Amino acid sequence: MVKYGLDYTRCRWILPLLLGIGVIFGIIALAGRGWLESQTFPYVNQASLWESCTRPDQGGQWTCDSLMNYAWGRAAAATYLVGFLLLVICFALAIIAFAIPTLRFNFIRGIGGLLFVAAVFSIMGLVIYPVKFTSEMRLRGTNMFSWAYGFGWTTAIMEICLGFFFCCLPNYEDQILGNVKPTYFYSSP
Repeated sequence: MVKYGLDYTRCRWILPLLLGIGVIFGIIALAGRGWLESQTFPYVNQASLWESCTRPDQGGQWTCDSLMNYAWGRAAAATYLVGFLLLVICFALAIIAFAIPTLRFNFIRGIGGLLFVAAVFSIMGLVIYPVKFTSEMRLRGTNMFSWAYGFGWTTAIMEICLGFFFCCLPNYEDQILGNVKPTYFYSSP
């Protein structure tokens, strides 16, 4: 990306594209029912960020209990949702920042700072959920935090990494815009 500059059309949209992928992963984490699942037989537990479902035996009906009835459930959902909304705002700002012909590098650094704030909120929700869920909910058998919970952590890790990229990008402003003369390692006779 630095070699061709951000005017090179394929490289210009890499960071907003990665933010878009983070938004998709966040949607999967918010909507997924696989935050917690039974790992071994009988498969009687299943939970999302919003509810916990159990059934008496393998073929029985699922009975769901809303996690919004618990203060920790509301706190986990709210903090993860705030982190996700900040990620969506960063995605919109990145599209705007990279769409204008002249890049505003301070604007890009602000997006990086906002991504770090989003990561803090996401991680708070991702830590509150398993700690309080395992201590306050009655679970049978062996359970595991599953694929949707993993998508939540992937979103948080992407927020941290992209925050570094957005914050460090203005340090290479001259190289990106092509204002630096090439350095040659040989001398003319």
